[in-house]
Amino acid sequence: MTIVFGAIAPHGNPVYEQPDGVTAKGMHELACRLRASGAEAAILATPHGTLLDGHFGVVRSARLTEHPNRFVEAERLYKGDGDPELADACVRALRDARLPALGLTFGSTFADGSEMPIDWGAGIPLTFLRVPAVIVTPCRALPNADHVRAGGALALATRDRPVAFVASADQGHGHTVDGPYGFSEDSRPYDEQVQDVVRRNALRELAAWDPEYAKAALADSFWQMLMLHGALSCARYDAELISYEAPTYFGMLTASFTRQE
Repeated sequence: MTIVFGAIAPHGNPVYEQPDGVTAKGMHELACRLRASGAEAAILATPHGTLLDGHFGVVRSARLTEHPNRFVEAERLYKGDGDPELADACVRALRDARLPALGLTFGSTFADGSEMPIDWGAGIPLTFLRVPAVIVTPCRALPNADHVRAGGALALATRDRPVAFVASADQGHGHTVDGPYGFSEDSRPYDEQVQDVVRRNALRELAAWDPEYAKAALADSFWQMLMLHGALSCARYDAELISYEAPTYFGMLTASFTRQE
């Protein structure tokens, strides 16, 4: 059944600090659309999880618990279900595509007995989406084409199950001079070009972008969006840019990709 719904979802704490802001509203809209799609689980790609040298990572654990971090208050930390069966299929599909991939558990090699500490890049989107999830991590050392192929392989792993694919992604992180990474003249143009790509439903164009541009823009979105493009390549989807803003030093974008009947 390939992917029934796709999304770009930010993971910055303004979604909590500004509950009436356009990004928080966009996250609630994504949650509504995911539920309407009938997705029973999600594959979520995060840039802040367990990052492996030279490999894609796939969390196999049955339970997911957001670890304490400086961005999320303790009472908001996410707890929810993983999907070990889907995770195992994801690892096999990546390896069958001859891509380097490792499955991950924490505390136990038995996935059903494992509770994985997850990052805010997974926890914040899942707080809104509330769906069992397989957390995957990209690998910036691998080329664009491998990330696109990884997304395609993960889509095939779903087989006959209705599953969503979520690219957890904040955009350029250099919008202000007083941010932790300083100012980047590339952040705003990068964000504008990502918005244009989404509006035109042209994620495929990202495969030709130089990843060094994303790095210069201080963006953590590029590699997950490549995977999203690959995951959506087996069917047709209607794209909608729901919201964009840069309320702080980084840009935040919500977008949905609804499968055509």
